[in-house]
Amino acid sequence: MAKAEDDGKEPMNEQAVANIYGAMRAEINQIYSKITELEMEVSEHSLVINAIKPLDSSRRCYRMIGGVLVERTIKEVLPAVQRNKEGIEEVITRLNEALEKKKKELTEFESKYKIRIKKTDGEMKDESGKMEGNAQGVLVGPPSGSE
Repeated sequence: MAKAEDDGKEPMNEQAVANIYGAMRAEINQIYSKITELEMEVSEHSLVINAIKPLDSSRRCYRMIGGVLVERTIKEVLPAVQRNKEGIEEVITRLNEALEKKKKELTEFESKYKIRIKKTDGEMKDESGKMEGNAQGVLVGPPSGSE
């Protein structure tokens, strides 16, 4: 749906514009989710690398490959885990580039169709609460004179 405007066909009505806009925002959210998921995987790979790096390279270790637990040595596993981590980091870089491109497309779409996001009453109340102060979650005891 997001490609409708790219084909030279203008959306027919406000509903079509809203649908395209919603699809574009959903796509951006999917990219954000995937980046977050992959960053967690990089973190897990780093933990594994840091745990096995100081160990003897001839020591046995186990690695999950395609759902099968395989016995290897640290010498064999460590380079593979490092390559996997680097590959995931490369994918994250590409996803970040795609995300920036999509955000730019979304901004252009918003300006072309003069899209403004209306805040709901709940969001406005939240903002007014933030303006009052950051005293949320603070417990205050009774005045010292009332003991």
